[in-house]
Amino acid sequence: MSNDWWFRHGDERIVWEGQPQLSAAVPGVGVGVAVCTLAAVAAVLVDSRAAVGVAPGVGVMAWALLRARRTKYLLTTRALWLKRGVAGRSVRRVGLKKVQNTGYSRSVTGSAFSYGTVTVEVAGGDDLQFRRIDDPEAVQTAITNRTARDDEGIGDTVAVDAVHRP
Repeated sequence: MSNDWWFRHGDERIVWEGQPQLSAAVPGVGVGVAVCTLAAVAAVLVDSRAAVGVAPGVGVMAWALLRARRTKYLLTTRALWLKRGVAGRSVRRVGLKKVQNTGYSRSVTGSAFSYGTVTVEVAGGDDLQFRRIDDPEAVQTAITNRTARDDEGIGDTVAVDAVHRP
């Protein structure tokens, strides 16, 4: 993967990188195939000019495939990164110190094909999701291991100095 979309800070290095499985494009491809099929049937049964409707169907399929391929996820030693966009580009960076909680989920098909979604709760911001990634449990563990380093030395209880009252 080309890494020209994120900036490295000091000795920061990549811990994990990935992107959605190509199956993320299936709904869009399905819609595109349906549009193409309807246009082809209409061209045969009604008017040959209806064949023009194939072009939007192909466009929908291409957009869905490009959207899946141009989405990138990155875990570095300092942050989580998400890049999306086909015609434009949207990049989001979340510092590991802002991570409050992580979790992962798998659908029935995700369990069968070993993919799922990792959700990261972010302090003061919207949750971050790495959707349809391979081995979400390992990715969630990698994120938790990186954020746990910031928590070392902080216990579950806090000692409070007694206040002396006259």
